[in-house]
Amino acid sequence: MNQTLASYKIFYAVANAGNISRAAKELYISQPAISKSIQKLEESLGAKLFSRSSRGVAMTPEGELLFSHVKSAFDTLSLGEEKLRRSIQLGVGHLSIGVSSTLCKYILLPFLKDFIRQYPHINISIVCKSTSHTLRLLEEEKIDIGLVGEPESLKNLVFSPLQEIEDIFVATREYLHNLRLRGVPKNLILQNSTLMLLDKENVTRQYIDDYFLEHQIPIQDSIEISSMDLLIESSKIGLGVACVIKDFVKEELNEGTLLEIPLSVPLNKRMVGFAYHQNMRQSKPLESFLRFCGRQG
Repeated sequence: MNQTLASYKIFYAVANAGNISRAAKELYISQPAISKSIQKLEESLGAKLFSRSSRGVAMTPEGELLFSHVKSAFDTLSLGEEKLRRSIQLGVGHLSIGVSSTLCKYILLPFLKDFIRQYPHINISIVCKSTSHTLRLLEEEKIDIGLVGEPESLKNLVFSPLQEIEDIFVATREYLHNLRLRGVPKNLILQNSTLMLLDKENVTRQYIDDYFLEHQIPIQDSIEISSMDLLIESSKIGLGVACVIKDFVKEELNEGTLLEIPLSVPLNKRMVGFAYHQNMRQSKPLESFLRFCGRQG
């Protein structure tokens, strides 16, 4: 295309108005400038676009052919502008959130319920990965924000606390009764039971391993399980003692389906919150999400 958009805009205005002086008023430019632009366009295309008379101008067949395509192009531009205005007004956009499957089910989804109600036009994608993987994605700026346990080192991340979580050990009443029948005292339950823990790549598991090491608790028998849900279900059938997050088994504890095992030195509570890269350009959806987080905090 050898002509500028401005040339076609002038042609489009003259064709719609059917009069050069009227088009000049609409475009806020002089009549001679319009006439010169039309002349250059005709010379470039090698075709006469308008026939002139005392009543104004009328398109030639060549002009009508060109007008059909120019009109389509300007209609498309107008539609694009309207959609852009509407998306800005409605807050349309996309937000990608990284989170582990456990935190997604028990913390993120309940949190998002109110956010979606307030910002229904923001499209959300959830990347379910381990916390360590989520932190890598944040560092590489491949996701907008992540729900993670508070990292030991923030590096280039900003961390906004959301809620505390507490790790506990649980088992069924029957499992604990059988341990007592074998002569296992209360203070040695962990050392003499089948412990069910998350896999070693999980941040929670690393935290529990550090606790065992610090307090010199030897583990005789253990089972690695891939998710918190499976840990909870496995403990409910009496397979062993599971390390779970207390908030996630409130119902089972209240009903007596599971019992919390008292520890001589309780595990320290941990903080869960949203993290994002401090140097990442914040999109409108991310800004809206952070404002919402601030109001909920």
